[in-house]
Amino acid sequence: MKLLNNFKQMEQTEIVLAVLFIFYIVLPIETPDMISELIDGPIGMIGLFGLAVYLFFNVNPIIAVLFVFVAYELLCRASKSTGKEVIMKHTPSQLKKDEKMKKMNPVKKETLEEEIVDIMAPVGKSEMLSYVTSSFSPVAEEVNGASVY
Repeated sequence: MKLLNNFKQMEQTEIVLAVLFIFYIVLPIETPDMISELIDGPIGMIGLFGLAVYLFFNVNPIIAVLFVFVAYELLCRASKSTGKEVIMKHTPSQLKKDEKMKKMNPVKKETLEEEIVDIMAPVGKSEMLSYVTSSFSPVAEEVNGASVY
């Protein structure tokens, strides 16, 4: 009953707008390339959102709800026109990218240098160090005329 009252209270311009919205939703009307470029970006999405909020506050709610469907359809058709839909469809997810990276980077094996170091200098397995004392003591002489450095 309330819905019928909403239809009766609609002005002629609102009825024409509702009919245009319904035609746009039902018919496969292509969006022009110039408009698609504007709509398919972040500014176009913000503009559509702002327009939807404006319509919800200032126009008949039926028109506003129809506009939400029109905006969705407009975004879908614009993404098909600009090619972003195809790009998003064929772009792999992060999980698939991670799996590919794991395949490209196999488990790290021990390198030849590490093997040789393990064989030649086993840390903690050798004999304890012993200090040798000797009678040698270095002597520093006067170096006149030599560089300061």
